[in-house]
Amino acid sequence: MNSTPSASSSQSAPFGSWKSPVTAQLVVGESLRLGQPRIGSEGVYWTEGRPQEKGRHAVVRYRADGEVEELTVAPFDAASRVHEYGGGSLAVTSAGVFFVNFKDQQVYTLDPAGQPKAVTQTEGLRFADLLADPAHGRLIGVCEDHRENSHEPANTLVSIDLGTGAITVIASGHDFYASPSMSPDGTRLAWLTWDHPNMPWDGTELWIAEIAADGALGTPHRVAGGVAESLFQPAWSPAGDLYVVSDRSGWWNLYRVQHAGADVDNLAVLEPLQPMDAEFGKPQWIFGMTTYGFAADGRIVCLYEQDGITHLAGLDPSSGAFADIATPYTTLRDLQVSGARAVFVGSSPTAGEAIVELDLPTQNCRVLRYSDRAEVDARYVSIAEPIRFPTEGGLHAHAFFYPPANPDFAGPAGTLPPLIVIAHGGPTSSTHSGFRWPIQFWTSRGFAVVDVDYGGSSGHGRAYRQRLDGQWGITDVNDAINAARYLIGQGRVNKEAIAVRGGSAGGYLVLCGLAFHDFFKAGASYYGVGDLEALIKDTHKFESRYLIRLVGPYPEEQALYRARSPIHFVEQMSSAMILFQGSEDKVVPPNQAESIYQVVRAKGLPVAHVLYEGEGHGFKRADTITHSLEAELYFYGKIFGFEPADKIEPVEIENI
Repeated sequence: MNSTPSASSSQSAPFGSWKSPVTAQLVVGESLRLGQPRIGSEGVYWTEGRPQEKGRHAVVRYRADGEVEELTVAPFDAASRVHEYGGGSLAVTSAGVFFVNFKDQQVYTLDPAGQPKAVTQTEGLRFADLLADPAHGRLIGVCEDHRENSHEPANTLVSIDLGTGAITVIASGHDFYASPSMSPDGTRLAWLTWDHPNMPWDGTELWIAEIAADGALGTPHRVAGGVAESLFQPAWSPAGDLYVVSDRSGWWNLYRVQHAGADVDNLAVLEPLQPMDAEFGKPQWIFGMTTYGFAADGRIVCLYEQDGITHLAGLDPSSGAFADIATPYTTLRDLQVSGARAVFVGSSPTAGEAIVELDLPTQNCRVLRYSDRAEVDARYVSIAEPIRFPTEGGLHAHAFFYPPANPDFAGPAGTLPPLIVIAHGGPTSSTHSGFRWPIQFWTSRGFAVVDVDYGGSSGHGRAYRQRLDGQWGITDVNDAINAARYLIGQGRVNKEAIAVRGGSAGGYLVLCGLAFHDFFKAGASYYGVGDLEALIKDTHKFESRYLIRLVGPYPEEQALYRARSPIHFVEQMSSAMILFQGSEDKVVPPNQAESIYQVVRAKGLPVAHVLYEGEGHGFKRADTITHSLEAELYFYGKIFGFEPADKIEPVEIENI
């Protein structure tokens, strides 16, 4: 952040109307969505989503000479669509660099000249989580088969012959597969499975099979897991020991698998390595998530999360020695470890995400790629304040609070700032304290923001995640309201100007908050769920049974689904709302936003509906992100009675 003092003097102006250097264009700017760092023999690789290129994901390499080069030019787009959310689309192996191309979902490799060459050419198949089996000239990975045009695609583990592209199913029979991992000697394969109605953070199973000399897979043995235990990232050490993260203690902790693969009916012994009330795992919304790896000195380098802060640590599995590794980052993900170095995506409260390389012996960090290079005076930056607030049932919930920050302006005497309550998606996801331009967009204009880790969020143990079981639309909404009430009680925000915003499951929270409570004055729903019955009847395989745990079995509990669906209770709404939706959304179909809009419009409430052609679930295009931010600001200006300092294209608001 640039700390050059502002030349302008402070002046009184209504909250929300402050002139800010954090424009919507800066929020998008040259920003990149960094992910999937991989360490290879010829450098460090990663993918970067580019809003300026309609969300295209490029494969990029940081070479040993310090040069950053793009390896996949348009139209190639390294993004998988398995489970619709994808992930695990890049594999850097001893057999080459491979990626899944978004348009056709086929596997490609980069030839020595850097040109992508198709490995598979079977229309209707999607791939993710690829790893190399050099001894047998093949890849192993997850495959999702959409060729039968049935209600649900088939998910399997497959091998892909690198010479012919031939695809062979090597493990099947479960609804979902993930995280294949091969032992260093190439003789054993481990992987995870789970079945409906579980999600991977509810209950998974760890399987192992022997790999014969001809590449055939032996009889798989289940060695850990079940319907009430979530496992994450099986991985083999260089010595051939298998490790896995399990939440059997109530927290995702790291374990070593003992006596694995004996008899199919006898589970292995899992040896806990560092028992603690902390999360060493994450909910597997996407493929390829990693939180630990093995260093040359014998340590396991790992990430763990406590109270919304991510820590990097070293664990000696032989002695049990465990110590944090100091870095300037409070949010870290996608950790990769090789030899004496680690690479991860990291951010701090004052700096956005970056690809970071860490030299383990010296603990020196080097940034290989910033997610953006925009700078602003540090006095315009609001720093996350962790809060723990009381909520229903005598419990507490978690959030990060951001007060307004702009040295040029102050609110009129005797007034308090409006509050935007942010509800993250998932709902089994979480928020974090890392720097994010979209939050600074609001706080630098005079808004206060509270980013809520409502009950059901990850990062606080299994019991906290399970608070939402059967209570979706209740527990999460209560926590969002109670976070605002806590700040009102502290005298930090204006109780008459409370808005709520969120996307997907966060959008559902927005709509429930407006339909079932008379608390929020305005809401902004991004591709939010309005009709639970429509969602369970018309969504993708990965989440097709998710609501059974969050709400109840369907159709047995049809009445409950209707009772929790905001679209049936619009007559109870008394607040303004704006709805943002992508026309190509396969997770929450666009007809849900349209239905809500029509009913609210007919009721006479202030409402706007903005549909973006070609966008899916989660906006990726620069013009969409810019327009939606400005439209939301314009909307709040009309509802809360201030004039934004920005020149904004008006949005059509019905009944205003």
